[in-house]
Amino acid sequence: MKTDLKIKKDVLEELEWQPNIDETQIGVIVENGTVMLSGVLDDYQKKVAAEEAVKRVKGVKALAGDIQVKYGANYQKTDKEIGKAIVEAFEWDVAVPEDKINIEVRDGWVNLSGEVDSSYQRYTAKKLVEKIIGVKWINNTITLKKSIYTVEIKEKIAKAFKRSADIDADGITVDVMKGLVKLKGIVNSISEKKAAEKAAYLSPGVHVIINELEVID
Repeated sequence: MKTDLKIKKDVLEELEWQPNIDETQIGVIVENGTVMLSGVLDDYQKKVAAEEAVKRVKGVKALAGDIQVKYGANYQKTDKEIGKAIVEAFEWDVAVPEDKINIEVRDGWVNLSGEVDSSYQRYTAKKLVEKIIGVKWINNTITLKKSIYTVEIKEKIAKAFKRSADIDADGITVDVMKGLVKLKGIVNSISEKKAAEKAAYLSPGVHVIINELEVID
């Protein structure tokens, strides 16, 4: 089992490995496998990249992020400018039904609401907002319509796991009840745990995921 000291060392090295992140701007504390990040970055995508980097480190069981985003003077955007940029991004992406999503921006904090047909649309909307300059935080409250799919959700998820190079499908069991999916089993990293959740999340007919996968050292 990796010690907290070893996990911290690996986290710092992984952050240093990222070309767009200055690891000296990020504070790292590790307690019982839970990593807590702090600091101030000048871009929301850097915040996301830092959190994703930590999740790839073996031994990390949970992440508590408290990184703040503050843009430099050259990148300051008004809420109106941010909202307009989000609307344009949604219009350009055919996967996002922009007429079904409500956008609210306050001091760079973005709240997304509305109702869409699939988890993929909800996920894509959030990922597009992450790329908008000026965004400091995202609260994604978009909900899903009741599933009208008649496909075998469990079979779809199992096939998605087998296709993924990042997931050991043999260590995961999938239980499905209507649109609720429960993942159980053992994975090797928090990154694999997230990859499994994402694969299941994007499968047709899935509304809610309970991720009970256990990360082992």
